Amino acid sequence: MTRRQALSLIAAGTTTAALAGCSGPARSTGNTITVGSKGFTESWIMGELYAQLLRARGYSVALKTNVGSTNIINTALTSGRVDLYPEYTGVIVVVLAGIDEPMGSAAETYQKAMKYEAGKGIALLEPTPFENKNAIAVTGDFAAEHDLQTISDLQSIGDFFYSTYPDNVTGGQGYEGIVKTYDLPNMKLKTLSIGLNYGAIERGEIQAADVFTTDPQLLRSDLVVLEDDKKLFGFQNVSPAIRQDTLDRVGDDVPKALNELSALLTLDVMQAMNEASAINRLDPAQVAKKFLVVNNLI
Repeated sequence: MTRRQALSLIAAGTTTAALAGCSGPARSTGNTITVGSKGFTESWIMGELYAQLLRARGYSVALKTNVGSTNIINTALTSGRVDLYPEYTGVIVVVLAGIDEPMGSAAETYQKAMKYEAGKGIALLEPTPFENKNAIAVTGDFAAEHDLQTISDLQSIGDFFYSTYPDNVTGGQGYEGIVKTYDLPNMKLKTLSIGLNYGAIERGEIQAADVFTTDPQLLRSDLVVLEDDKKLFGFQNVSPAIRQDTLDRVGDDVPKALNELSALLTLDVMQAMNEASAINRLDPAQVAKKFLVVNNLI
């Protein structure tokens, strides 16, 4: 699906008749599936996608948004306060499992994450095609001027300013990790809150910016995302993380539906949905519903 198609799907109206056939009889009143999400737009949208998809199949679903950081929401999952939430495979490996060595592929990352979660009584369903990870972006003019295609190419351009958010200075994938891995003593630091880097790079206050690969701002800017040629930022596809006991008590339609959904979530689609919610100010529930309807998932 192209970005244009994704945007048109999200913008498409849905008729009352189309939505009327989307709900089914409740499976049970005392067997609720609790879906959680973290505290940012993409996670809100993913949580809504999961919740609405399962409700349309007759399940009673409670949606808890803004549950908290990775450690907090994962604790909620393992303790049973949440049954299901969207998680990034690389986050599971690095943050939860504490594995520091670089992964060679998305498949390896998924397998490591799945093995870790299985030991906690959690099943990981199929991952999405899209991944949302840190990246370094420069303007198109700056890339052309210095013939930049990879992060390693930054070694030869002299001193330049790079921005990231304050919590991402230390650590293996933060500013210090980038400098060490890519041998970039010429990369000077300027810390900015998340989102402010786009304005700063457009004004020329910085020459490189820490971005997330599904940022909707990337659709509206003349920025080039440099290839992470040493794979520092790893792989960050999204998998539905669901309690094994929850999976055991629901029908086969739950993993089937969630896997069908995940398969449709490409980078273009996720950027378009993030743009619709974060920039065009549509409610995440509305964005999710329109996507599910036009893709015949509800």
